[in-house]
Order: sequence, then structure tokens, then C-alpha cells
Amino acid sequence: MSTTDSQNEADTLLSPLIDTNADILTQLHTRLVTESETAGLLDIAYHTTDTPVGKLLLAATEKGLVRVAYQSEDHDRVLQALADKVSPRVLKAPKRLDPVVEQLDEYFTGERTQFDLPLDLTLSGGFRKTVLEHLPEIPYGHTESYSEVAKVLGNPKAVRAVGSACANNPLPVVVPCHRVLRSDGTLGGYLGGLKTKQTLLSLEAAAA
Repeated sequence: MSTTDSQNEADTLLSPLIDTNADILTQLHTRLVTESETAGLLDIAYHTTDTPVGKLLLAATEKGLVRVAYQSEDHDRVLQALADKVSPRVLKAPKRLDPVVEQLDEYFTGERTQFDLPLDLTLSGGFRKTVLEHLPEIPYGHTESYSEVAKVLGNPKAVRAVGSACANNPLPVVVPCHRVLRSDGTLGGYLGGLKTKQTLLSLEAAAA
């Protein structure tokens, strides 16, 4: 028997064992999630979902959605930051994120123009938090400039602070910082990249 034949035979014999072990691990993980939630030990649940702008990491506390992250942000690093800043009790638990995934799907297919989700703005404070609270008030399919946002918030000189709040938005897409542009109409910066920002704006313009 050749080496290749021996390897194939070994793979055939081991395959059921691998599948069985995978099933056991899945069952154990499901049990861990259930028991952690029941005991109030699951502070941050996370999940990933595929979208037209790439795979998004979603994370939620019991209070609400706390983080949405693009792949370019490095999901592992984002989870570590959540563990450091919010709570180390982080676990992959898709069920808590089901409503978020559903509403994102509706948004990307043009069926939803406004998110209706509880949000946890723990990662933002002060003026940044004020900016984030204003962003959902910008109508779907419309935009405001950084200077317009600053004026609306009663601090017309805080243009750079508005830009910083948008650049550090922990909840992109759901909290629509992509609707904020430069005064000359150009895109400005965006955490997920300018191509992603243009994709979101084009989606909303087409569906509006």
C-alpha cells in the first residue's frame, strides 16, 4: 500500500471521530452560553455576520449593542479591547445578536431605513457621545457636514471634535457617521475605508 493510500485510509477512519468531537464541542459551547446567561455571567456576547461591506463583528451587553467592527479593525483586537474596557466575560453567543443581524440584513436589502435597537454607548463619553446621539437624527438618504453637526450641537467651533467622534464611532452603520461629509461635499475619513463609506451612501441614495 502506498503512502497516499495509507493517508487516505487514515483520514477515512478519523473523519467520524473528528465530526463527533466537533459536535461535542458545539454542544459544550451551547451549554456554556446558556448557563452563563442564566447565571448572569455573560457580560458581552458577540457574533460575526457577512454583509456587502465585509464581515462585521457585533458585540452586545445586556444593555444593548456596544460594538460593530469592520474586518480592517482586527476582530481579535476589538474583542480584547472590549475585555479590557468593559468586561473580561466575553463569549460567542449569536442569539443575543439575532435582532441586530436581522435589522442589518433588512438595511442592506433596502427594506429598513432606521435601526430600532437598544444601544450601549459605554465606549463613548462627553462630546463624542453627544455627537453619536445626534447622528441617527440625520435622515436616511441625507447628509450633514462636520460643521453643520457642530452648529446643531451648539458648538460651531468643534468641527474637529465632530470629526474625531465620527472617526472613533464604536457603532458604524447602525450609528450612521457615514452620513457626515466635509463642507465641500467630499467624503472625509471613515473607519471602514472610503470605499465602504461610498457604498453605504450609494445604498441609501438608491433606496431613498
